[in-house]
Amino acid sequence: MKRTSRIFRTSVTSRPALLGAVVMLALTSASVAAADAGPGPLGVTAAAAVTTHSVRVGALFGANRAGSLTGGHFCTASVVHSPGRDLIVTAAHCVTGVDGELVFVPGYRDGKAPYGVWKVGRRVLPDGWARGQDEDSDLAFAHVDALRGREVEDAVGGNRFTTGVATGATAVTVTGYPDSRETPISCTNKPTPHSRTQQRIGCPKFTGGTSGSPWINGDGQVVGVLGGHEQGGSTADVSYSVVLGREAARLYGNAIAP
Repeated sequence: MKRTSRIFRTSVTSRPALLGAVVMLALTSASVAAADAGPGPLGVTAAAAVTTHSVRVGALFGANRAGSLTGGHFCTASVVHSPGRDLIVTAAHCVTGVDGELVFVPGYRDGKAPYGVWKVGRRVLPDGWARGQDEDSDLAFAHVDALRGREVEDAVGGNRFTTGVATGATAVTVTGYPDSRETPISCTNKPTPHSRTQQRIGCPKFTGGTSGSPWINGDGQVVGVLGGHEQGGSTADVSYSVVLGREAARLYGNAIAP
């Protein structure tokens, strides 16, 4: 199904949706081929199972919703490995222009926070986004405060943020939280280049709220983050990420610097 209305993958209600171009996706028999990263169909979206890796993905909420989570999430983020064990990655547009403080809930399901509610602290943004919201810089890291003496990576583990991986080298699994659901969805497919600085993936039903969803390959590496072109895409069936290159590597370096 093709959609003509632009879908911002962050569902902050204060931002009106803009009309955008329709991105057309041809669904072929390849959508049921086996994924390189593991068994299962390509390009099919389903409810995400609870696994060691999926609980590292969580939903972002305004801090005022910490005591009443149901229906309050607006973006997705995930835990990545860092020396401080306190780092999450998401799209830059998810953590800018949002009033008030934020919280991150890994493994969020049906109003429950099985691994706790973590306050989002210092945010690390690329210069290109800070200066002019350049879509090629739509990536951000944030530190989360310790909870009951533990860091978030101690609670759920963290995937490795990896730059310099060729687009489409392997299939990746994208996991995120549409704002219309209280459980995450996931889809596995091979990304393809959109431009020198952007990559895209064909996965249906990735609507508002899925911005910031990690693209994780079979080695447990984050090789993309849903965002970038059109803040993630103008259709629910095609999603984008900035290519994780030198700028992303510098940003991660800044995020883990003491």
